[in-house]
Amino acid sequence: MLKNILHQQSNLPADAPVIALRETLLFPNTMLPLRIFEERYRQMLHYCLQNHRMFCIALVKKNVADARTIDDFHHFAGLGLIRAARLNQDGTFAIVLQGVARVQFVNFLQSSPFPIAQIREVRSRSSNILEAEALGVKVVELCERLGKARAQIPEKLTREIAHLENPAVLSDVVTNTFIRDPFRRQNILEQPVVSERLRLLIDYLHGEIEKK
Repeated sequence: MLKNILHQQSNLPADAPVIALRETLLFPNTMLPLRIFEERYRQMLHYCLQNHRMFCIALVKKNVADARTIDDFHHFAGLGLIRAARLNQDGTFAIVLQGVARVQFVNFLQSSPFPIAQIREVRSRSSNILEAEALGVKVVELCERLGKARAQIPEKLTREIAHLENPAVLSDVVTNTFIRDPFRRQNILEQPVVSERLRLLIDYLHGEIEKK
């Protein structure tokens, strides 16, 4: 079920741990299941569960095989709240992370064994609400076309997307659902102006339709 969690953004921590992943991003208003298996990130998870239950997902930069330093990943990321965590018999964790905000890293309190960043929330801005709503209508239209073309997209999800009234929430949910290229997703994550974000999304959705 899609959830609008914008009301939670006023209670963000001043700093949060960071996991750097290839191809995986976290958007506000979405859920992300993860398996935590690296020792450094298992330590990070214990830290989070003992504190504010939040950490950031940062995208590893192009041509970086494994992020080992703070320069190896993007410093614009998604902050998530741990909604569920289960310890598996092999010592790994299965968790569900709920995206709560876009954030930018402004400093690092530590880099090892896992990064902890001071964070600044980047809120969505709408200079022209009517324009954003019109662009949102176009996004929904393109989603319906893609939903019919991709069997793995549940019809129920496409219907729920059509009923999202907030253009900022719409852009996050649609990007998370339909845009496959991680660096295009990063471009949308980094755009604070909702109408510009929707224009990027429309362009990328056309690309997804062409290569479907």
